[in-house]
Amino acid sequence: MLFPTVSRSCGRGRLPGTDPSPVEWTVDDAVRALLLDALPLSGPPLHEAISRLYQEGDTAERRAVLRALPLLDHGDRVGDLALPLVREALRSNDPALVEAALGAYAARRLDDAGYRQAVLKCVFTGIPLARVEGLGERTDRELVRMLADFARERLAAGRDVPDDILPLLRSHPEAAAGLPGDLLRTADAS
Repeated sequence: MLFPTVSRSCGRGRLPGTDPSPVEWTVDDAVRALLLDALPLSGPPLHEAISRLYQEGDTAERRAVLRALPLLDHGDRVGDLALPLVREALRSNDPALVEAALGAYAARRLDDAGYRQAVLKCVFTGIPLARVEGLGERTDRELVRMLADFARERLAAGRDVPDDILPLLRSHPEAAAGLPGDLLRTADAS
């Protein structure tokens, strides 16, 4: 029963020394991740343990389970077994869970379609794309096409296009064809 009491014992403040990181780890996230990594389990028993903690946990506990997944993925301790937890978090309306779900585990394990949909959800919900792991490696023509469609809808509605999708649109200009040229020009080119 240590997992639920971590916040009371260790605190909920920002983890010292993580300032340069775009992802804001808290002390209780880190302690819970270390507790999970210390479990002498792997495969289905580990999956069952983390699934139970996720399902029975509050938002902070769920976030910690998601953030711990990259630690549990070494040596294939959990493999693809935790993907249902990631998918459940991505379906939620809680930005903290969506952001935590898009760590290194999801970047490695989600299929292309699932990863693209997750990135689009971040854009829709205002989660900064700098917090999405693996975006540089996983950005492809189809993701850029989807973001370009989103940008077209925003422009047609008289709304701004989020700045953090612009570098992605510029990475595959053929997939962003038809968008206004000033949107695709870099600040250096103007």
